[in-house]
Amino acid sequence: MSKLLNVLGLITRAEHEAACRPLRERLFDSEQKRIHWQGEANEANRKFKAAGDLDAAWRAADTAPDGLLAAIDALADAPPDVAIARLLPWLSDRQWLDGRIDAALALLRADPFARPPLRLVGGGDGGAGGLVLADRGAVRLTLQLRPLAAGAPAPAAVFVPGRAAFHILADGGASIRLHEVAVSAAEEGGGFTAGAAASCRSAAPRALRQGETLLLDTARQSFTLEKGCARACGDVLLLELAVQPPSCLPIRAYDIASGRLTHVSASRRDSSFRAMALAVLRQFGRIDAAPFFVAETKAEDFAARWNAMRELVALDPATARPLLAAMAASDPHPEVRRAAAATHALFSLPSGETGRTGGGGPGPCKSPVPSTPISAPRNRDPRPCRG
Repeated sequence: MSKLLNVLGLITRAEHEAACRPLRERLFDSEQKRIHWQGEANEANRKFKAAGDLDAAWRAADTAPDGLLAAIDALADAPPDVAIARLLPWLSDRQWLDGRIDAALALLRADPFARPPLRLVGGGDGGAGGLVLADRGAVRLTLQLRPLAAGAPAPAAVFVPGRAAFHILADGGASIRLHEVAVSAAEEGGGFTAGAAASCRSAAPRALRQGETLLLDTARQSFTLEKGCARACGDVLLLELAVQPPSCLPIRAYDIASGRLTHVSASRRDSSFRAMALAVLRQFGRIDAAPFFVAETKAEDFAARWNAMRELVALDPATARPLLAAMAASDPHPEVRRAAAATHALFSLPSGETGRTGGGGPGPCKSPVPSTPISAPRNRDPRPCRG
């Protein structure tokens, strides 16, 4: 009997072992996976901490008494030309810049998916792009890469209120063309109109030189880059130090060949951000956001007011109609009044007629709103850019 019980006990234990083995294997696999996932999480945290440590080290260096942000803060109330002159040494200090780039590259070599603490700007579709090295108040320092693509359309001459310094790190064999436009004190004070805007004048192209620094009053001076050789040219690498305090003068773009004004937009950074936000809301058809559009039609910047009204007309014509009438009657800017009156007149046309090819009536507009706030008039005899 005892032998039988022993045999039965062995069988029971064997069955128990056989039954428990899959469970133990599953538990073992789960533990292995947990260890693997924990290891990956720890590695991700380590890499995230490395980027955070680098950001903290840069911030500490920048805010130290001899740091870049401390230098910018000390010039917060200085005129733009004075701020540019005082900050120029940061453009020629290659050791500071090289240290930042080397540290960012080391982070990427350790992990190609790491995020160095440098904000990217532009670069879409192979176009110009770069890195923001400092952004404090009205001052921004950026490292920019300007590709010179063969067959690219001729760029416009763009004028932005403020001052800027451009230090050329690599010329890429390019040519530079300087442009100028006259701006009166009245225009700077808020009296700018597209109809009375001066034409732009352009100098003959010249070779861009590595190591040169351009100091520009960017409200009146601008430049464009062109391929300077028949052979394949490289990209242009430069540092831009820009000081752009809020201004009543808008950003203006000119056709280089004719010298004619082609585009006007708000120059204030906050106005630009709000314009982008309104465009997104309009594209999504967010009629419930109409109060934000209405509020922006009362902005200080005339280009921002008209841009908001155009977006509102496309989003919610019924809400826009009485506001258009009020804008046409009382807006402080003459060209905004005229544009509002012309747009409001379209509501009085029979349904399906808009006074232009294609019709459309007073219903919601389904096509994107053009970005030019005030259309620049075509002069009958425009003064060409003089070389």
